[in-house]
Amino acid sequence: MADIFEKLVKHNGPIGQHRERAHGYFAFPKLEGEIGSRMIFRGKEKIVWSLNNYLGLANHPEIRRVDAEAAAQFGMAAPMGARMMSGNSNYHEKLEKELADFEGKEDATLFNYGYQGIMSAIDAICGRHDVIVYDAESHACIIDGLRLHPGHRYVFKHNDLEDCEKQLQRATALVDKQNAGGILVITEGVFGMAGDQGKLKEIVALKKEYSFRLLVDDAHGFGTLGKTGAGAGEAQGVQDEIDLYFSTFAKSMASIGAFMAGDRAIIDYIRYNTRSQIFAKSLPMPITIGNLKRLELLKTKPELRKKLWEVVGKLQKGLREGGFDIGKTDSPVTPVYMKGDVPEATAMVMDLRENYNIFCSIVVYPVIPKGHIIYRLVPTAVHTDEDIELTLQAFRETKKKLDAGDYKVQAIPDMAEA
Repeated sequence: MADIFEKLVKHNGPIGQHRERAHGYFAFPKLEGEIGSRMIFRGKEKIVWSLNNYLGLANHPEIRRVDAEAAAQFGMAAPMGARMMSGNSNYHEKLEKELADFEGKEDATLFNYGYQGIMSAIDAICGRHDVIVYDAESHACIIDGLRLHPGHRYVFKHNDLEDCEKQLQRATALVDKQNAGGILVITEGVFGMAGDQGKLKEIVALKKEYSFRLLVDDAHGFGTLGKTGAGAGEAQGVQDEIDLYFSTFAKSMASIGAFMAGDRAIIDYIRYNTRSQIFAKSLPMPITIGNLKRLELLKTKPELRKKLWEVVGKLQKGLREGGFDIGKTDSPVTPVYMKGDVPEATAMVMDLRENYNIFCSIVVYPVIPKGHIIYRLVPTAVHTDEDIELTLQAFRETKKKLDAGDYKVQAIPDMAEA
């Protein structure tokens, strides 16, 4: 019999195989200093495009004050226990009510983390006779939730309405044959890798012909899209038709936690049947109170969202005019598509960081096909015109080097921490 750990030592995974050369630089880097558009990396200031601090709330003075006061008053322990048993509070319930009102839903329930929350919610909602239809580019948390599902699931090509309808037909036929179960369609408000919005309006229109419920993960749309910042559903005019609206606090609100909003009876069921919350300690009081303040600023300071979109417009316009392929993004998420292998991508990133003081994230194989590179830029309300111009200049110069083959190397540069 083999030792179960043997394979872990021999095969470290597609990303882990590079750990000895990448750790602390390409993977698990340490950004230091105040959270903002410029931070310290390995002792030097860098322009940072890797933080989902969309509205710049991470270091907003009102936020920092409320966070500090709540921590001083309650500490991080309160409330102790799971919410169902002993960890509930008026603050938690107030946050749920305000989130539900903001999203135009009857009720909302909190999760400690977005990833575990949506996984567990999918598990709670869907039984073995139910069928899930989902977008091919759904986030990993949705895919892991699907892995918990004991029933059938059908995937449709990314944002392809014709294929979505085809999979709905398959799901409908199966449910009719079983004479049991229902259909849940899952998509995203904004796809975090490519930045394109999900086709919510078109999917909602399919309800006229097919019987299903719609769950939308709007992690990147919440706070950034729509007239009031309520997200992709508001932006596309179909918020009322979204049966379950999910988002995290880790992006626009620059915090921790998540929520799901919908009809009161359905949210109550999720509240009482989501295992990741029933058997987990409640969201700490300082985080809950801090999130109340963040939601208040998100609702009452539209100038933050306006500034974000000014930065987005300038960055994306500059990239397009420079001949860069940024795909079909219609959100703040800004991908820059290039050609090259993993060693080339890391060599270019090292050049950007060391010689141009630009810190951005790269996406390579196995997340995307071999031979492709995505530089993923995340604009925020605190980036400046100087940040944008220096970044555009750096990309123009490094793109020329990439095309000329200057980054051709045999292996990932060894930049691991000593």
